[in-house]
Amino acid sequence: MGTNDQTRSLPRGLRLVAVAGAAALTLTAGLATPLDPAPQQARAADDGKVLTVAVAQSVDSLSPFLAVRLLSTSIHRLMYEYLTNYDPKDNHAIPGLATKWESSPDKLTWTYTIRSNSKWSDGKQATAEDAAWTFNKMMTDEGAATANGSYVGNFKKVTAPSPTELVVELKKPQATMTSLDVPIVPKHVWEKVSDFSEFNNDKNFPVVGNGPFTLTDYKADSYVRLKANKGFWRGAAKFDEVVFRYYKDQDAAVSALRKGEVSFVAGSPSLTPAQAASLEGADNIQVNDAPGRRFYALATNPGAKAKNGKKFGDGHPSLLDQRVRNALFMAVDREAIIEKVFQGHAVEGEGYIPPRFQNYFWKPSADQKLAYDPAEAARLLDQAGYKKNGDGKRVGKDGRPISYRVLCHATDPNDKAVGKYLQEWWGELGIGVQLNCLDNVTDPWLAGKYDLAFDGWSVNPDPDFVMSIHTCGALPATPEDTGATDNFICDKKYDELYARQLAEYDPAKRADIVQQMESRLYDLGYMNVMAYPNAVEAYRTDQIKSITTMPAKAGNIYGQDGYWSWWSAVPADSGGSSDNASSTGVVVGIVAAVVLLAGLGGFAVMRRRATAEDRE
Repeated sequence: MGTNDQTRSLPRGLRLVAVAGAAALTLTAGLATPLDPAPQQARAADDGKVLTVAVAQSVDSLSPFLAVRLLSTSIHRLMYEYLTNYDPKDNHAIPGLATKWESSPDKLTWTYTIRSNSKWSDGKQATAEDAAWTFNKMMTDEGAATANGSYVGNFKKVTAPSPTELVVELKKPQATMTSLDVPIVPKHVWEKVSDFSEFNNDKNFPVVGNGPFTLTDYKADSYVRLKANKGFWRGAAKFDEVVFRYYKDQDAAVSALRKGEVSFVAGSPSLTPAQAASLEGADNIQVNDAPGRRFYALATNPGAKAKNGKKFGDGHPSLLDQRVRNALFMAVDREAIIEKVFQGHAVEGEGYIPPRFQNYFWKPSADQKLAYDPAEAARLLDQAGYKKNGDGKRVGKDGRPISYRVLCHATDPNDKAVGKYLQEWWGELGIGVQLNCLDNVTDPWLAGKYDLAFDGWSVNPDPDFVMSIHTCGALPATPEDTGATDNFICDKKYDELYARQLAEYDPAKRADIVQQMESRLYDLGYMNVMAYPNAVEAYRTDQIKSITTMPAKAGNIYGQDGYWSWWSAVPADSGGSSDNASSTGVVVGIVAAVVLLAGLGGFAVMRRRATAEDRE
């Protein structure tokens, strides 16, 4: 789950190849449909160049107030400006909708200068009033605070004294004021919304925005189409359109890349080792294997509860014992997962934040580390009172054999592969494992009806968001509500550390507190990080000229902390160079006369949390 992207440090070899000029092209773009069963040959369209990206994740919501999935939040980065952005080279804060910012000496008042050259796609000027309205709505409407409410929880007052001046007053200092990852929406459009908890922003097109692209069409579980905003203040994108096309079957997406029906494949969010290996050496296809910004974890149900104290769900009671949680993790061979499941396209998981963010990356000490040790795991289970019966099965306090239900994503091969290993490893401890692989893991997750679940988030350069989702304040108000929590964790000591890091402006001191938070999460054992997967992607070199990676050296293309990749992409037949493009980048292609994937089933857009490949 997650809406913030973050990257890690040095996994295996990264292979980003600069592509020299490519020939002007005619390429295939058709998909078989009931009316036209044969894929068609696409021609260079007279009405513009289309960049098509195959994705293995569907949209949960097109409302920036509700969306948490990586695909959805990536689309919102294309549609709306944020106050600040991240430099694609090194992630430092740079101007976005705000051209500059300053704080009062006590750090309690922040003043942002809003640029005067940003317009909404309907022609109206984007102003400080839009930003003030966005934040105030999140501060006063629980539905509007669903996705990003943690950013404004400490806000006292937000005003717009003039069209170019935004003033935010805080209750106490807040270190995230240059990294508020909140899309700013047009007040004149959104003030008409009556229920933010239900409005998915998916009925009227084009959707008014001020980012580098404008959303023009959408079909659930099928595609999202965006048109380049020619009036974008930073300059127009080189591609006229970007289409994200959904494939439930990731192998089918890889096949489409081979045929030239799509130009880029992101995976879910990465290609499997087998898929990547099958594309190595293929004509006009390059595989990009870069350090990722995600972690891959096993989440344990801590006993789902709401802020009002009411408990719900049916997590196994044995998992409330820290010794049991630690024992389970000590029976997970993380080195084997890296070698056999990810086949080297990942590094072993330790702390909650990937090593790509060196300032915040944390590793347990030798005494603290829960190393692979099945014998010690068995001893801990015995100590906790969960001993084997005559049949070699661990039994609970009720005398019944213990068997854990593990939520997994039906479309994620890694979940299934790791799940098989869990059945083997935990089986040796005398514990059963029931893999519950679903297309929609959201409903049982929100209801707390699971024992363990595969989980994962993309981390932003500023780690505040992914740390906030484990605070008590992120819990749902009642069992019937949806909170910002990832896994219902609520720990007083962790909350105290979270409050301290949020108010700490000294980078080194703040990093130290964040690492203490990671240490606390590790010891609690509710969130066990198994791996930091690489971002493994593939693209067609005959359809590209260049595209910006993030970071510029050894970076990913899909799911960036910004709009750099798709905004900078240069078509292969464009001729000449682009000031926007990275010389170390890759291209993502032209697809003309796109035949959009027709109905893959009636997908009800889910506004709630998803899990495992969700947030940015």
